[in-house]
Amino acid sequence: MDRTAFIAAALQEDIGSGDHSTLASIDPTAKGKAVLKIKEDGILAGVEMAKTIFLYLEPEAKFTFYKKDGDKVAHGDTAFEVSAKVHTILMAERLALNCMQRMSGIATLTNQYADRIKGYKTKILDTRKTTPLFRAYEKEAVKIGGGYNHRMGLYDMVMLKDNHIDFCGGIEKAIEKTVAYLTANNLPLAIEVETRSIEDVKRVLEVGKVNRIMLDNYTPAMVEEAVQLIGGRFETEASGGITLETIEDYARTGVDFISAGAIIHHAVSMDLSLKAQLL
Repeated sequence: MDRTAFIAAALQEDIGSGDHSTLASIDPTAKGKAVLKIKEDGILAGVEMAKTIFLYLEPEAKFTFYKKDGDKVAHGDTAFEVSAKVHTILMAERLALNCMQRMSGIATLTNQYADRIKGYKTKILDTRKTTPLFRAYEKEAVKIGGGYNHRMGLYDMVMLKDNHIDFCGGIEKAIEKTVAYLTANNLPLAIEVETRSIEDVKRVLEVGKVNRIMLDNYTPAMVEEAVQLIGGRFETEASGGITLETIEDYARTGVDFISAGAIIHHAVSMDLSLKAQLL
């Protein structure tokens, strides 16, 4: 869903038949100003989204940036100021705040993970453990926070996980069938295969024909052994329960990527507020 379609659907969900609180109490010609205040430290994300929301409702609204996406912010900072009709401000307020709070929380947590491994070649990846229909913006927040995006969905990369392998009848068969399918359908997609043991890694190496090997729920010592065994033939990705406390142990192994769903699904929204006044 593109940004305009998302905003339209989200506003429809919130406004429905009308913002009756505002319609009942505020003159439709009244104009006002609102200032976005930061109430806790972190990495800001979603400012561009907020601007788009206000301008969607009122293209003539004046939006002034004081902070941009990716900036480090502290309690008391001002992120932006918007001047518009009061009706516009009140209708856009909650959607803008919801998006920014969620995105800033993700960017902040991602930045903490990325900071722990900044001295290593390893990159932190997100996963598909996201909020339905908000995935693109959660993944945007990951990039703002210093992380990298894994596949966006089921359509832009092949990932042969444990269930695919078990249902198909084994690693070798799953890889061979996938290669045949992609060739037959002229699909230039990368192939990643999940492994659950060093023995699985050896089986993948015998077959080849993949782009990345996932090392799922391995200890750091097992990841290091697997990385050495793979020897750079394919990209490597460690996954499964990796936390802020353990991520550096995994990065030391030389693995190319670490995927962590927690940077999205464990993120806590940043506290923000929109303070308004009449003009």
